[in-house]
Amino acid sequence: MTNDITAEIAIKNRTWAFEEAKAVVKRLRAIGRGQVQTPEKGYVLFETGYGPSGLPHIGTFAEVCRTAMVQQAFEALHPEIPTKLICFSDDMDGLRKVPTNVPQQEMLTEHLGQPLSLVPNPFGTDHPSYAHHNNAALCEFLDDAGFDYEFKSASACYKSGDFDETLLLMLKHHDYIKHAVLPILGEERAASYSPFLPISPSTGAVLQVPILEIDNENDTICFEDVDGTRIIQKVTGGKVKAQWRADWALRWHALDVDYEMSGKDLKSSADISKKILKILGKPNIAGFHYEMFLDEKGEKISKSKGNGLSLEEWLTYAPQESLAYYLFQRPTSAKKLYFDIIPKAVDEYITFAEKLNEQEPAKKLDNPTWYIHHGEVPATQHTPISFALLLNLVNAANTDDAATLWGFIQKYAPDATPENAPFLDRLVDYAIQYYKDFVLPKKSYRAADDRENTALSALADTLSNMESGLTAEDYMTAVFAAGKENGYEKNELRTWFQALYQILLGQDQGPRFGSFIALYGTDKTVTLIRDALDNKLAKTA
Repeated sequence: MTNDITAEIAIKNRTWAFEEAKAVVKRLRAIGRGQVQTPEKGYVLFETGYGPSGLPHIGTFAEVCRTAMVQQAFEALHPEIPTKLICFSDDMDGLRKVPTNVPQQEMLTEHLGQPLSLVPNPFGTDHPSYAHHNNAALCEFLDDAGFDYEFKSASACYKSGDFDETLLLMLKHHDYIKHAVLPILGEERAASYSPFLPISPSTGAVLQVPILEIDNENDTICFEDVDGTRIIQKVTGGKVKAQWRADWALRWHALDVDYEMSGKDLKSSADISKKILKILGKPNIAGFHYEMFLDEKGEKISKSKGNGLSLEEWLTYAPQESLAYYLFQRPTSAKKLYFDIIPKAVDEYITFAEKLNEQEPAKKLDNPTWYIHHGEVPATQHTPISFALLLNLVNAANTDDAATLWGFIQKYAPDATPENAPFLDRLVDYAIQYYKDFVLPKKSYRAADDRENTALSALADTLSNMESGLTAEDYMTAVFAAGKENGYEKNELRTWFQALYQILLGQDQGPRFGSFIALYGTDKTVTLIRDALDNKLAKTA
């Protein structure tokens, strides 16, 4: 992080990340009796929770990404206090239903109820279980994205004894915890509720059965196994798992968590978990509730449904920096996640990235890329060309060859090369893939009407007398003139530009046309116009 951000500047910032960081400061002050100091454990702990019941999706990544942003804001407020980010996987949870987007459905169905870390791996990879595969997929992405985090597994924490002390405390306060949860349960569920889910000694499954007796002296619970056998079992050493609301509080207490955010749909459950945490003797953690991600139809995205975008899908068509940018925006507002939003997110990220290093310190904290790049955008992220413009270059050039596209790029930006502009080089590959999968199938050229024919012919004549290598504004002036002088009034220029995109590129919108001409070249743009007027583009499509 750059050192031009002082605590005095940071404390005045009002972005959501800094407001959340200030809530952490408030918690520390309450614990420290008015003093903000390093906790006894030696650091402030930011935690994210992940359920590996399905493949990781953007919602999973979003929680890690946003929490890291709050962590960075806290570090700006109090650089003297160490911090740590933990990504916690609830992989001891039982497999309750089989996601529809994973292989070997029948095999997985046979293992319903088993802890996710014991369910066989259906993916054909070397990972020993279903949860191990999904955990590895998440960690691989977090590593590639450059997050500084520690991964923790619920199965490992329960079995190693890391949770034993808190489990015994929960056993001691069993009835208080039970009554904290009962008000939100239905009558049938309330009749058998306990914060403990025993692990069946005969099948290894996570059981949702009534707890018949508790014994604090011997640290045991009594329950009936699946075959009706009455079992007395320790609550320590991985022999039980906490019900998820109690499990949340268990983690917060055992790990001494300071901050965790969660979805708005979990607010009531989080409130119960905080009550349980108080019963266990610790003050509430800080955190907020973000809005849900929606698919194109406005439905909540789900790991089990596999709707919405996956991490792999976004990263097939755009850099992860653009995803982080999208996630920074308005986390308390619902967001749609579908393929059409990707180009806009990429170009907005580029706009902010180009500004950051030149901004005044106070302005930097309002720039999303400050949180993405830890205060300073690397020079390698510079790109003189927008993603939308690259998409239209691929469209007009009708090629998926990156070397050919770089030929156009270097006429527009002679100093740029794949070596010194690696981010732009990545964008070229993304543009090719996005164009082939999403733009090309929807392309629909139309013929020009009489007014459009006249204006386009005039534009072609003007461009044929202009040199290549002029500025985008020079070409934009010519485009405006061709429209104004051939029947388009001032209030109709939007219609003129839409006609350019529909007739020449087969789509409804695009970048500033002057920039497209500067990149594609005057000669090739003239040829494109002539081909459109001769109806060659529609025939080729």
